[in-house]
Amino acid sequence: MSVRRGLTSSGRPWRLGRGLIALPLLLIAVITVIDINTPTTIHLGPFLVAAPAITASFAGAGVTGAVGVLAVGAQVVIGELHGGLLTPNHQAQIAALVVISVLVTVFRYLRDRRERQLHQVRSVAAAAQEVLLRPLPHRAGRLRIASTYLAAEAEAQIGGDLYAVVPAPGATRLVVGDVRGKGMAAVGEAAVLVGAFRGSAYRNLSLPGIVAHLGNSVYWNTTQLDGAGPESAESFVTALVVDVRNDGPFIEMVNCGHPPPLRLRNGTVEILEVAEPALPLGLTAPSESDYRVERFGFSPGDLLLLYTDGVIEARDRSGTFYPLIDRLTSWNETDPTALVRRLHHDLLRYAGGTLGDDAAAIAIAAPPGAPA
Repeated sequence: MSVRRGLTSSGRPWRLGRGLIALPLLLIAVITVIDINTPTTIHLGPFLVAAPAITASFAGAGVTGAVGVLAVGAQVVIGELHGGLLTPNHQAQIAALVVISVLVTVFRYLRDRRERQLHQVRSVAAAAQEVLLRPLPHRAGRLRIASTYLAAEAEAQIGGDLYAVVPAPGATRLVVGDVRGKGMAAVGEAAVLVGAFRGSAYRNLSLPGIVAHLGNSVYWNTTQLDGAGPESAESFVTALVVDVRNDGPFIEMVNCGHPPPLRLRNGTVEILEVAEPALPLGLTAPSESDYRVERFGFSPGDLLLLYTDGVIEARDRSGTFYPLIDRLTSWNETDPTALVRRLHHDLLRYAGGTLGDDAAAIAIAAPPGAPA
């Protein structure tokens, strides 16, 4: 999950800026002393403009303006000692320094205001992410769970990938999905599906029942809401809904066009392909009979990895897709937290730090000795 960061999380930035302020002050002093002690035919005063320009790179508008005032004052001193302030040359130098100092200060002020606005937007986005993608519990019933989310955009906090976990009749139920759409429409679809999934927990629906409920929620949202735009109308959701049963060492699953989960068992990686995948959610108004539940073994010591296609579609510089199965086989991890952490860092390293699509992954493990 993303970590919220404030603009001033510690006193280090201020201490750093306070130390750097000596540089423009020293520059003003050196230029002034040298210019005063050189012949009047040599003019070093124009170099004073460097002082406010340098200050703007690390300090705020107030400090930048103060350094600009000092630079103008130094130019006045130089002009007074080198022929008087009324000479056209010195008047031009002072006027130019004033104009540039004002411009630099204004630009720094505008930059500071934009950074404050961006910080507010990030804070709202982080809050929205926590509502949409609440951190999964480390334990749910007899399961151990770990998850990670990687946004494709450097400034993004939320996107169309989703996951959630709720209790179900005789099982722990999980959903992982990927909205095929863009912009706020994709975020809205993800919010609708997650909200419907969490809100239905108390209804004790069967696995086909919950999938039908999710499908109808997404379909209604994309087709019936007033003012739905073309982006919303063209979107759909691939989803995987899994029940990890409490009454036996197995899972039950309905796959709606989503990448199949992987089961890690005794150093091998198995793809859990369903025989009859269902349509992605949102394309039609489904009923329970549209979905077939398929069962797979899930014994103590197994790991189950659910993920979105942003993981397997990540590319390196040569355009090669991320070799997820090869990586999992070579790592042979048995702990979900260690697996997710390793996958997170390796995926970013493989893609050069930038993903082409959002990526989410969930690792699930039943502890040794769990009841069958």
